[in-house]
Amino acid sequence: MSRVLAIDIGGTKLAAALVDESGSLLRTSTRPTPRADVMSALAALVAEVTDGGPPALAVGVGCAGPLDLATGTVSPVNMPSWRGFPLRDELRALTGLPAVLAGDAQCMALGEHWLGAGRGSASLLGVVVSTGIGG
Repeated sequence: MSRVLAIDIGGTKLAAALVDESGSLLRTSTRPTPRADVMSALAALVAEVTDGGPPALAVGVGCAGPLDLATGTVSPVNMPSWRGFPLRDELRALTGLPAVLAGDAQCMALGEHWLGAGRGSASLLGVVVSTGIGG
């Protein structure tokens, strides 16, 4: 059974889950997003979800933008210390796994289309209203 590590980085909360190919959540954890040293908090969260669990094949992370997908950097407006932060490379170094970066609103919409309210629909519009507004 294939598994991936899914991560959501928000202005108020960090979340991680080990997910199988059917979308089932095998292990999950959340914690508040700290004002400083977000990467250390993220490392602890990843360790909590993956420690002793089945191995993941890759990491997928959703983060508020702006994002530069070509370079793998993020500059979330609600996290001033992360201007041009090399999130994709940091996650690769942390986990030793391939990492894919996407906008949090895109991740939410894709998840809803796959397994949620938009399942079976030809199209779906998703808007995130959280620490900021995105879509």
